[in-house]
Amino acid sequence: MYRKILVGYDGSAAGRKAFEAALELAAKDGAELYVLSVVRPPEVGDDVETEAVIENSRQYHRRLLAELKPQVAAKGVKAHFEVGVGHPAEQIIYDADRHGVDLVVVGDRGRSKFVRLLLGSVSKQVVQYAGRPVLVVR
Repeated sequence: MYRKILVGYDGSAAGRKAFEAALELAAKDGAELYVLSVVRPPEVGDDVETEAVIENSRQYHRRLLAELKPQVAAKGVKAHFEVGVGHPAEQIIYDADRHGVDLVVVGDRGRSKFVRLLLGSVSKQVVQYAGRPVLVVR
């Protein structure tokens, strides 16, 4: 039984599947749900450009999260919606630690095993470093 569940959400099909699985688990167990969407800052650019890109991305991610609120309300789940800034895997692990969650739920991009081996993936990094149970939804 889980008390707190964190799900990484990016608006993709894999992210939606992860959110739906996390929501079902939270509803079943009466757990709190933390929904995190992460803004990736640009690699290059001056401070003014970077800040403008981050702010635009934050607004985009807030809209993504707002679309999920009716589903959460319909299930009667207590939820927290956050937008982080940084590398997605690092932010997911940081928030999991900060909130003391029992389970992290992430989507799998569906890349080939060869591409995942070469490039890595957010889900792989979260599984490797989270220090708590991680559910990867395909």
